[in-house]
Amino acid sequence: MNANVAHDLHGTKAKERAAPLALRARLVLALGPVTALGGVAWAIVQPWRLTLLHPYGQGFWWLLTEPPLYVVLVGLLFRLLLAPGIVEDLQRNLRHEA
Repeated sequence: MNANVAHDLHGTKAKERAAPLALRARLVLALGPVTALGGVAWAIVQPWRLTLLHPYGQGFWWLLTEPPLYVVLVGLLFRLLLAPGIVEDLQRNLRHEA
């Protein structure tokens, strides 16, 4: 392989990585944190839903199944596990369209 070709390929990859994210990609990346923030807000607005604050007579599973905690967990898992793949697909589609 010619060194110039390899250099050009490496330069192309660097340019792709440096390109700003599209608005759709930014929105997808923001979905998880916004959802988690919504769960935290829900816990603050309705603290009686968090039986961790008053666990008297509650079993372990009842304490574990807190709806606001689920919302926060889903938001974090979406951001960490699903959003990067979705953004990668969006960027790949944008490159093919151009």
